[in-house]
Amino acid sequence: MLISITVPCYNEEKNIPAFYNVITEVAAGFEEGVDFEFIFVNDGSKDETYRVMKEYSEKDSRVKYVSFSRNFGKEAAMLAGLEAASGDYVVVIDADLQDPPELIKDMYQLMKSGEYERIATRRVDRKGEPVIRSFFAKTFYKLINKISNVKIVDGARDYSMMSRRMVDSVLSLKEKSRFTKGLFEWPGYKTKWLEFNNVARNEGGSKWSFFKLFSYSIEGIVAFSHFPLVLSSIMGVLLFFISLLFIVIIIVRKLVFGDEVTGWASTACIILMVAGLQQFSLGIIGSYLARVFVEVKDRPMYVVLDTNIDKTLPKKD
Repeated sequence: MLISITVPCYNEEKNIPAFYNVITEVAAGFEEGVDFEFIFVNDGSKDETYRVMKEYSEKDSRVKYVSFSRNFGKEAAMLAGLEAASGDYVVVIDADLQDPPELIKDMYQLMKSGEYERIATRRVDRKGEPVIRSFFAKTFYKLINKISNVKIVDGARDYSMMSRRMVDSVLSLKEKSRFTKGLFEWPGYKTKWLEFNNVARNEGGSKWSFFKLFSYSIEGIVAFSHFPLVLSSIMGVLLFFISLLFIVIIIVRKLVFGDEVTGWASTACIILMVAGLQQFSLGIIGSYLARVFVEVKDRPMYVVLDTNIDKTLPKKD
């Protein structure tokens, strides 16, 4: 039995040593016959993350690494980890220790029952997060669950253990614009959720700014819902009938009162409103077209600069 621990890393030089100590201690507590591999994916870090993970690979044969040529984003790093993993069970976990590694043993015990294909985790609180960030996060989960057939649990983390069958199913989804929280839910396999309280990062700050999180939420909505396109069409139809109503009002007013049409200020406001809605609708359509454009180009999700994994990943000469 092999368990692959995949760890996407971006500027985690200070966190890797602490994470390695904890994860190896967790692995040592497993029963005989359960082996581990630790796959660190360097997502174009600007610090010494690559050097540190490479040093650990020289000390511990279980440590594997994949280093990108530049920063391709966490989605690409998680994909590379899944593609590199050989385990019967595969775990995705961050290196900052916000995801409690101790839960891996509980995950394994649940997976052994054969009842589940995935053991996922969610935070039950957002202690320490800015209030406005928590508000928008909760709003996003409510919105996407209303407009999408894929249901995403509030507070869901990428941290989870998956069976080989589920990993293969996720890897069969070849889209380039990836929203992993949705992709993990899409296959529909039975999932068990483990809850934990929010934990502070071991070192450093979050790599996710408000703008990045907002863009990521838009990615999720566009990837798993056509509702924005429907909304754009509905607004267009409503504006058409409103314009017909105004035409009737203007004609009746002219016939009854005989005065000239007045109210240039209100007319200008209406024109600006309609133009704004048109631009909004074009933006929605453009978002979907942009995803199509990305898929058509069919560029690789990442480029590997160096790796010690002799698998399908390209290795630097």
